[in-house]
Amino acid sequence: MATANFRQHPKPEELPDPDIPSTSYSSSSSSPASLNKKKWSNYLPILVGLVVIGEIAFLGRLDMVKNVDMVNSWTDSFYHFTGTVSSRTPEFAGSDRSDPVADQFDSCEAWLEKEDSVPYSRDFNKDPILVNGGEEEFKTCVVGCKFGYESSKKPDAGFGTPQPSGTAAVLRSMEAASYYAENNIAMARRRGYDIVMTTSLSSDVPVGYFSWAEYDIMAPLQPKTGSAIAAAFISNCAAKNFRLQALIGLEEANIKIDSYGGCHRNRDGKVDKVETLKRYKFSLAFENSNEEDYVTEKFFQSLVAGTIPVVIGAPNIQDFAPGPGSLLHIKELTDVDSVAKRMKYLGDNESAFNESLRWKYEGPSDSFKALVDMAAVHSSCRLCIYLATKIQEKDEKRPEFQNRPCKCNRDSKTTYHIYVRERGRFQMESIFLRSDNLTLEALSSAVVQKFRSLKHVPIWKSERPESIRGGNELKVYKMYPVGLTERQGLYTFKFNGNSGFREHIESHPCAKFEVIFV
Repeated sequence: MATANFRQHPKPEELPDPDIPSTSYSSSSSSPASLNKKKWSNYLPILVGLVVIGEIAFLGRLDMVKNVDMVNSWTDSFYHFTGTVSSRTPEFAGSDRSDPVADQFDSCEAWLEKEDSVPYSRDFNKDPILVNGGEEEFKTCVVGCKFGYESSKKPDAGFGTPQPSGTAAVLRSMEAASYYAENNIAMARRRGYDIVMTTSLSSDVPVGYFSWAEYDIMAPLQPKTGSAIAAAFISNCAAKNFRLQALIGLEEANIKIDSYGGCHRNRDGKVDKVETLKRYKFSLAFENSNEEDYVTEKFFQSLVAGTIPVVIGAPNIQDFAPGPGSLLHIKELTDVDSVAKRMKYLGDNESAFNESLRWKYEGPSDSFKALVDMAAVHSSCRLCIYLATKIQEKDEKRPEFQNRPCKCNRDSKTTYHIYVRERGRFQMESIFLRSDNLTLEALSSAVVQKFRSLKHVPIWKSERPESIRGGNELKVYKMYPVGLTERQGLYTFKFNGNSGFREHIESHPCAKFEVIFV
């Protein structure tokens, strides 16, 4: 029936040619029977072909297991030559490794490295970040970075506000917000600043007072020969906190204090501060305001001197402690008596005092090292890293990035493509985790293995004092998504166990992380 229906619509070449006499057709068609016989004979080769194809298909079904490798090899070839996949998640299971095309993608990792490699629109080596104002205060930076003015180029950022459209306004200050209101992050945003650089670890690019290069924190201890138990260098007697009252309160609690500053001075102030502090067991590291993360040279010079700092200032000062019991904190004026009692005990008990300074012998805590290591990269360079990262984040909204596979399937398991960089670096490295081991421990292990294979040298290696540089082993302290503040990364961010980590990876294609090595 199908043949009859098809023949109801003759092909053009079967129609009579008007230029040829009709007798040329009738001479070979003496009867209807002979005409029908000729029509069927024309389709005999087609029928034979269909029979052969059916036979092959039947035999193929009998040997389906044997032929599945060939089908998969064809599939892999399709991925290779077309470069497009409908689901963007190829199935590599059963690939014939002897096939030269399949060998090019014999793992999900190799395929993902190729498919996820989308070029960014800007090469910062050729087109560096440009910041108007300020000066380059660093020797090298991991991303192309320039400070100054170029008439032919629109800057990415500039210090002060307002800035032209498309140029980020930057606030940089190391002063307390109690005295300079705009240094409060929320206030700075309201005043039009896009990027805030203050002592707050919650700012976009923190500029703290701590630094391995500036403070010889691991300097050896010297004998405590001071005429008093504590020393003070306080010059602003009108500070916006209770530090002057606390100084008086300690003196009234019979704590003998040698005061070299303008407030309650009883010693000649023309001395080297750090060298002088080294002779005392305690130093009064009293800041002029009590703000989170506002920890100045008063505290770090006390650590260099090998004293126990008695602190008035940042409510979170324990985040800056180099070791257990290494500081005393007067949170409120009512704490003066209890702190004075503790000072007397430590002053009279040599073993307890030495225990508070154990970090001087054994090295500071990992949390302290992770904090100070941040300053191994100059804040100006970190500003450029921040700007370049934001520029790339905008780039990643392009369809080419949104369509990256970021994962693939093989042997009924999924391999996830993850990017990781060390804090203070810019370049990302590829890490791969499988769905049957998508855990925080597996992530840490994979990161260490990857960076070890690269012979990676931590960015703080040349900055830290030699005694606490350690060997060549890499130790992961923290790992967190790119884009968090230093405060979040160091102290507040935490995955909700392995399930929270899995949820993050599954909901963030090509997830990007920063790692802190200690």
